Amino acid sequence: MVRIENISYKPVAVRDLLVEMKDISELMIDLAYSAALFHSRELAEDVLELEEHVDTLAYLLDMNAMLAARDAEDAEALVGVSVVAAAANKISDAAADIAAIVLQEIGIHPIVREAFHRVEEQLVRVQVQSRSILIGRKLGDLQLAARIGVDVIAIRREKEWLINPQENEIVGNEDVLVARGAPMGIEEFQKLAQGTIQKLED
Repeated sequence: MVRIENISYKPVAVRDLLVEMKDISELMIDLAYSAALFHSRELAEDVLELEEHVDTLAYLLDMNAMLAARDAEDAEALVGVSVVAAAANKISDAAADIAAIVLQEIGIHPIVREAFHRVEEQLVRVQVQSRSILIGRKLGDLQLAARIGVDVIAIRREKEWLINPQENEIVGNEDVLVARGAPMGIEEFQKLAQGTIQKLED
């Protein structure tokens, strides 16, 4: 059964809702495959939480699309939006299915793990600790991509998700950072977030 967050109608641009659905569903695929690869329950739980949010966005999109259609011509123009939104929702459902494999302890066949390991870039989820030098600094100033080959693709701040955070986003204590990069860079990034490395090399 699909669980929808308790929501009430609010006017939001259909385009903005569609973009957010697309961004979240793309992130979910990355998180789900990484959850399967590393058998991470935390990543799998993140995927299921995001799936509920995508369901809510789809609900809001449908309401706003219906209210935006003033005549048959408008309705016809919005059909394409509904189709794309439904596709994004299906992608999120597929990611949730992968996450469920981890949470239900079904197990991943070694052949699947081997295929995942061949991916050059890896994904990591790490919580920023109080001693981390990342705290209070803007992502753009850190220049993680140039220095260690790692990109922060999402930030979870309590119950809020920031997808594709901007360069002026400031890292906070206990933020959960989701990043993508090469294995060596990922390892260094984890240590920076945990505070075991206290210097970011230029």
